Amino acid sequence: MLQKMLKPVSFFLVFSFLLLDFSVQTAHARMIDTNTVIAAQKERADREQVTAFLGREDVRQVMIQQGIDAVEAQKRVASLSDAELAKISQAMEQLPAGGDGIGAIIGAAVFIFVVLLITDLLGLTHVFSFVNHKR
Repeated sequence: MLQKMLKPVSFFLVFSFLLLDFSVQTAHARMIDTNTVIAAQKERADREQVTAFLGREDVRQVMIQQGIDAVEAQKRVASLSDAELAKISQAMEQLPAGGDGIGAIIGAAVFIFVVLLITDLLGLTHVFSFVNHKR
């Protein structure tokens, strides 16, 4: 009985081994220029920025008020092309509600400092002690 099974099993094993692919895949290494790496990082940062914006609680509340499903919005953002995400990210940086606001705060602080310094130098105010008031 063992001899009866040995022949078909042998043919099956030989046939199975003949179907195996023993070819060796070669790796191709190439140099990547800096612009390609920077573009890939920018695309990743744009995608993360838009995704993080949609993940904020205040944005979710506004989407709910407008009747937009947050999960559906995340799916649509994931399906956007890199060029579309770059446009959205750029627009978010230019808008006050979407930007981080640090630049505006620093700019306002510098503007207020300069205005107070000028009024102090003109003698209209006495805010800074380092300004000498000689009258």
